[in-house]
Amino acid sequence: MFVESLELSNFRNYKSLNICFDSGTNIFYGDNAQGKTNILEAIYMGSTAKSHRGSRDKEIIYFGEEEAHIKMFVKKNNISDRIDMHLKKSKAKGIAINGVPIRRASELMGISNVIIFSPEDLNLIKNGPADRRRFIDMELCQLDRIYINNLSNYNRILMQRNKLLKELVYKPEYADMIKIYDIQLVKYGREIISRREQFIRELNDITVEIHGRLTGDKEELRLVYEPDVPAGLFEKRLEEGFERDVKQKMSLIGPHRDDMMFISNDIDLRKYGSQGQQRSAALSLKLAEIELVKKKTGDSPLLLLDDVLSELDAGRQEHLLECISDVQTFITCTGLDDFVNKHFKINKVFRVNDGMVTSEN
Repeated sequence: MFVESLELSNFRNYKSLNICFDSGTNIFYGDNAQGKTNILEAIYMGSTAKSHRGSRDKEIIYFGEEEAHIKMFVKKNNISDRIDMHLKKSKAKGIAINGVPIRRASELMGISNVIIFSPEDLNLIKNGPADRRRFIDMELCQLDRIYINNLSNYNRILMQRNKLLKELVYKPEYADMIKIYDIQLVKYGREIISRREQFIRELNDITVEIHGRLTGDKEELRLVYEPDVPAGLFEKRLEEGFERDVKQKMSLIGPHRDDMMFISNDIDLRKYGSQGQQRSAALSLKLAEIELVKKKTGDSPLLLLDDVLSELDAGRQEHLLECISDVQTFITCTGLDDFVNKHFKINKVFRVNDGMVTSEN
């Protein structure tokens, strides 16, 4: 699978842009704040309907305009799919696949699997649990449509439950309604917990081997899923914690509070790992993502490397680039010296300057 071309209109600092890509390594270089990351963001949005920066649609539209448009052609098994996305300032985005509008953005997931790796991801291990849950959810949503449905329903019910908890002091009769919501919350929550547990187990099997190679077998990395509550005890704990939820006016138990641990040689890297150890573990995790997607889909994902090479030492850079030789990769950087000096294969090079993209080969 690879992206053949990308066309942008009124997207970020691009009034108009049309690029054709190579199926191998595509490099965008130039000074900072010229628009390199915006291209990666467009590819990510065309694959997931979301910005990897967490931006809202209206923040992405070119200043002074009302709409932006992404058109992306993705080729898989010698068949091209066209993805069109209209971002609007005052309305929900519109998405069409091969000219046919889709009702829900989740229907886009899985057409092109995408993995992004940025300097912020190197801090995934030392950041808070929300970032690690987001990592789990984004990958599972691309691989498993049932998980998307369960997660969407769980989040919707959780939001309604929290709203009722806030209003309960004024309307005590809402207590019975909350109990009804709890039945559905437990139903979807159990499915989420079970699927996350399976995902971390599968990812761990791959990560162990990759991390061993990366560290010269000096460190053994284990991923450990930390559910806030075991699936089988969710209903009981939810009932037991009801009064506390009422006092706090929010739901304090459930998979929306899950986390995962990174254990290296019996050390919890979140708390006691050095920056180097944490970065090595984050790199191993991203490389394991690639392998898991290949295993589950029988195809390679798109890999977006947003200025991440400058944050890695020479050894980690080399290991990363060696592991992605069979994946379509989009790399942003400020200069080409590292690639040229180390003789890394470059298929296509683009110079980015003030919203203008020029192909140099």
